[in-house]
Amino acid sequence: MSRAHSTFIPAEQVENATDWNFSAVDQAALRFAAKLKAQALQEERARDDSARKSGYSEGYAAGFEQGHAQATLEAQKQINEYIATQGQEAADKFLQLFVAAQTQLEATEQSIAKGVLELACELARQILRTELSVNPNVLPPVVREALSMLTADTKAASVRLNPVDIDVLASEMQREFPNLSLNLVPDANMTPGGCLVEAAGTVIDGTIERRWTKALSVLGLDNAWDVPAGDSDD
Repeated sequence: MSRAHSTFIPAEQVENATDWNFSAVDQAALRFAAKLKAQALQEERARDDSARKSGYSEGYAAGFEQGHAQATLEAQKQINEYIATQGQEAADKFLQLFVAAQTQLEATEQSIAKGVLELACELARQILRTELSVNPNVLPPVVREALSMLTADTKAASVRLNPVDIDVLASEMQREFPNLSLNLVPDANMTPGGCLVEAAGTVIDGTIERRWTKALSVLGLDNAWDVPAGDSDD
C-alpha cells in the first residue's frame, strides 16, 4: 500500500506568490447575466409586438365590419330618402307624362276614327242620293213601315210625299192598304225618298233628314243630310 503524498509546501520553499483575483470570473458572469437579461427583454418585446399586431388585426377587422355596416345603413337610408322624395317626384312626373301621352293618343285615335266615319258617311250620302234619284223601289218600304206603325183602329191617314214620289206610290199604296183611306199630299219641300205620315193626331217622321240623323247618331255623328251652299256634292 502506497503512502499518501502530501501536497503541503513549506513556506521556505515558496519563492514567489501571487494573490488569486476573482474579478475576471465576476465580469464573465456579469456579461452572461446581461446577455440573458437582454435576450429575455428582446423576447418580451417580441411578445408585446405580436400581441399588439394581433390586437390591431382584430381591431381593424372589427372596425372594418362596423364601418361597412354603418356605410350600408347610410346607403340604404339615402336610397329610402330618394324614393320618398325625388324618386316619388320622378315617378309622379313620369305618370303625368304617361297619362298625357295616353290622353293625346286616345284623342288622336278618336279624331282619326271620326274622320274615317265622316268620310264613310259622305260616301254613303252620295250613294243614297244616287239610289233615290234612279230607283223608285226605295221609297215603298219606307212608307209601308210608317203606315204599319199606326194603330189597328186607324181608318184614315195623310201621307206627305215629294210630287215625284206620289206618281210612283199612288196605285201601289192603295192596293197594299185597301182598308185605309190614304190621302197622298204632294209637298215640294219634302226630299224625294222621304215621307211624313199623319193620322188621328199621330205624326210619324219618315223623312230622309230624320232617318239620316237617327242612323248617324248611333255612330256618334251629327252630320246633317243637307250640305251647306258651296259644299255641294252634286
